[in-house]
Amino acid sequence: MSVPVLRVRNLNTRFATDHGTVHAVRGVSLDLDEGEVMGLVGESGSGKSVTALSIMRLVPEPPGQVTAEEIAVDGTDVLQLREGEMRDMRGSRMAMVFQDPMRSLNPVLTVGRQLTEVLRRHQKLDRPRARHRAIELLETVGITMPEKRLAAYPHHFSGGMRQRVMIAIALACNPRLLIADEATTALDVTIQAQIIELVRQLTRDRGTAVIWISHDLGVVAGLCSKVAVMYAGQIVETGSIRDVFHHASHGYTLGLMRSTPRVDAGRRRLTPIDGMPPNLIAPGPLCPFLPRCQVAVAECGAAPAPRREVEAGHFAACFADLRATWQRGPS
Repeated sequence: MSVPVLRVRNLNTRFATDHGTVHAVRGVSLDLDEGEVMGLVGESGSGKSVTALSIMRLVPEPPGQVTAEEIAVDGTDVLQLREGEMRDMRGSRMAMVFQDPMRSLNPVLTVGRQLTEVLRRHQKLDRPRARHRAIELLETVGITMPEKRLAAYPHHFSGGMRQRVMIAIALACNPRLLIADEATTALDVTIQAQIIELVRQLTRDRGTAVIWISHDLGVVAGLCSKVAVMYAGQIVETGSIRDVFHHASHGYTLGLMRSTPRVDAGRRRLTPIDGMPPNLIAPGPLCPFLPRCQVAVAECGAAPAPRREVEAGHFAACFADLRATWQRGPS
């Protein structure tokens, strides 16, 4: 069997605070193959972004502490790399697109300078070749008049164009793994659709593996081949898009489905998820969603729910049998 592009085993991330240790990510395990797009979904504070930053080794230590049995990209365990080696890895084999490009791009450097610096450092290109490659990258992400745009600063670009620049920088060295953290959340639907199509093209043409972090279940359903649902720092359900969205097998996933607007839902009322997420300073051993769950059974209050295989490749950490609730999800 081929080595997965990304393999994560038992990832835990904690943060020391004045009030105690926050367990932001707990026991996360993931596999991602070449050309595969995985959606990572869950409400704010569920641990999605911290998981991404932990994989990229961008969590500041202290106050953070990241531990894992393994975080491997193409078989290389990034936890074993020195900081200089990790910087090389981020620039060449793994890259991340952040939600807010204005906070990620340097406002006092031209777009061309920021693109060519990446190429000169990681690809060892001289100045003329780096400039030529930068123009090609801007064309790839759909920016018109790329030669002229190289001399522009980030504030000269619209939000959608800045996000395209971020994607161009992330793709500059043909990474094997791309993590997009809410990359289209603040964009209008037309630009969002263009960027999603660009990601599809990258996975198809370059075999890039992608983790797509989003609140938008419709976008995830249309772009991703599989999905991981996070709640309170844990992955509570994983599987193909069809299996998870059509056959939700955890109380939290079912809650997300019922609270998401759908164009084909007719007059069906949305059902909000009552309550608040748990305090992650002292998380208990039981299912973290138990106090808010509408389908809990007696076993839920007695022991931690085991991770069980609902169908082939579809896993959920839940005691409840939700087959009676299965219905068509987002499409």
